[in-house]
Amino acid sequence: VAKLCVCDLLVAQCDINCCCDPDCSAEDFSLFTTCSVPVVTGDSQLCHQKAAVYSLDVEANPPERIFKIIDQVNPSIFCIHATNYKQAMYLKSPEIPTSENFDQLLAKFGGATFSAEPDSWNLDTDAQNPPDVNETYRYEYGVPVQTEDAFLRLPSPVVSSWCSDVNPAGFLVNQATKCIRSVNVEKCDSIQALSMLFYINSSILAVPKSSQMVNITVQSIVVQSQNGMRTLLSDVLRLPMVLDGLCINAVLGVNYHITHTDTGEIIEAAAAFVLGAISKEALSIEQSFEISFTQENTQPVPLSGNPGYVVGLPVRAGFRPQGYPFPAAFLFAALALCSNKHSQLTILQSTSTQDCLAAQGARAPVLFGYNMISGCKLRITAAMKCQPLAQTLLDVLKGQSFPEYVASFGDSQAQDVLDWVPITQLHISEQMISNTLQSSCQIPVSLGIEVKWTKYGSLVNPQAKIVNVTATIITTTLKQLPSGRERIIPITSSVVFTDISSPAEPGYKAWPTINIKLPFDFFYPFV
Repeated sequence: VAKLCVCDLLVAQCDINCCCDPDCSAEDFSLFTTCSVPVVTGDSQLCHQKAAVYSLDVEANPPERIFKIIDQVNPSIFCIHATNYKQAMYLKSPEIPTSENFDQLLAKFGGATFSAEPDSWNLDTDAQNPPDVNETYRYEYGVPVQTEDAFLRLPSPVVSSWCSDVNPAGFLVNQATKCIRSVNVEKCDSIQALSMLFYINSSILAVPKSSQMVNITVQSIVVQSQNGMRTLLSDVLRLPMVLDGLCINAVLGVNYHITHTDTGEIIEAAAAFVLGAISKEALSIEQSFEISFTQENTQPVPLSGNPGYVVGLPVRAGFRPQGYPFPAAFLFAALALCSNKHSQLTILQSTSTQDCLAAQGARAPVLFGYNMISGCKLRITAAMKCQPLAQTLLDVLKGQSFPEYVASFGDSQAQDVLDWVPITQLHISEQMISNTLQSSCQIPVSLGIEVKWTKYGSLVNPQAKIVNVTATIITTTLKQLPSGRERIIPITSSVVFTDISSPAEPGYKAWPTINIKLPFDFFYPFV
């Protein structure tokens, strides 16, 4: 019962007033006002059982959580004295028919009726060691990636900037770390953290607690010179050694790339290394480590949040190409003239020359939460033809491949159709009045993108979700200029983000009132 916690809802985060949450620290408990689940028990029908009791000592400074295990007695005369039928405590895998056991299974289950009771109440070996009810046979988000000896290590700074090798790599948690490693050049060949073998020697478990192994292969090896130049070498294992007073082939950086299935099974693991030389005067070096995860049969696309958008990261966009009758296969594209491999929504990027024709193809990514405006100037002469000019300006404003959809979340996948919001395109025309000229044409002069988003999910940790995107093209009527005349027209692009989250209902408190007295030095040294 000490491990049971029904109010632990957030992954790797402390739940407010959840006194049994293992993610909560003593500082978190000092801010609690009550224990939402004061007593945790197992089966309430048992006659005798253990119970975990949680409470708060508000008189302590700071307040503390009190935890104790007690024996609880069920007063009912209709209670279970002992759970001696162990096979009912877990689901036993059915026996798979084979050529050897087929006759035995046919005799047992081939009739019109059969008994599901065991032949005897004696527990077999499997029943004596039932599997853990919390054991999973697939990786879940944040679960450490297991290896044959422990877990996949991703060195990182813990308290100081020095490297700690006990940091596990979490499944689907993309990380990038840098830390300082103490070195001794004379003994560099015996320092494990400087050797490639230290990072690829242990095979990864395909799923937790399984016997299926996935070897870590060497994807690439890059050697960095002391002046910073890098050279790609063959994928041959290179071990550190001392040569002419230098420690060569020392690991300066490792980049892991893990490929997994949609069911949480790791199928491939690769590591890219950056090696370098360490001079004998150096007492320490800086190492960098990175790990990324990609689902099989998908292209790796940088995320802009997990799941909600993070302010300052690009808005992801895509379009559905022709030939796909169902909206199940989105191909990513961007607003730029050239295809954007990162699938980002972009707008016209201002240049120093402010020339629209010269700025064609220059794009700036739309960053979530940032209102943006950019523009250029178009010099129009009488020799310019209307239709080519209008198409050129449209390409400048929108790009050649304007996306049809925007991702609702920062981690929306292409195959999740409902996670993509269609872009509504509007066209507004304004008139430029001229009484001296006869012929005219319509040219686009402005593109305005409005992104409406809302806070989604828990009030404790709301996630930003895009719910509507509108792109408005404003065109104007351009009269034909007389020969020798010129006109300069401003062309603008803008993006506006609007929060449409519903306010809290009257009488509803979004945050609980914390009725505690802070220590007198709580804000020290600030007043």
